[in-house]
Amino acid sequence: MSEETAQQMAARVAALMGQRLHVSGDGLSEKLARGGKRLPRRVRVAAQELADAAALEGVPKLQQQIDPRKLAEARDVCLRYLEPLGQAARRWGWVMGTMAQVAAGLMAVAAAAWVLAR
Repeated sequence: MSEETAQQMAARVAALMGQRLHVSGDGLSEKLARGGKRLPRRVRVAAQELADAAALEGVPKLQQQIDPRKLAEARDVCLRYLEPLGQAARRWGWVMGTMAQVAAGLMAVAAAAWVLAR
């Protein structure tokens, strides 16, 4: 089985950006230009490395500059962030976040009532 090329890695990350962040564009470079600010810095840098490597891959003399290990790490960073969670996990996270906000609000109201009662 052959290794995944830089262009395939970039296409996979671009597809995930389209699904998860709803960013339109034709390639990873264009999607980064449009929606890169929505990504955390570390993921954005890794995605830019993938886009640069995909561009270099088309030129045989520049292809030697691509470090496969660094490229694989950049892909892993992007995929760990962009792999979509299941719908049930997202819903559960939303419920837990809402419950935490309600609990914090109730504690603040109880503390204010206690201070005013004294």
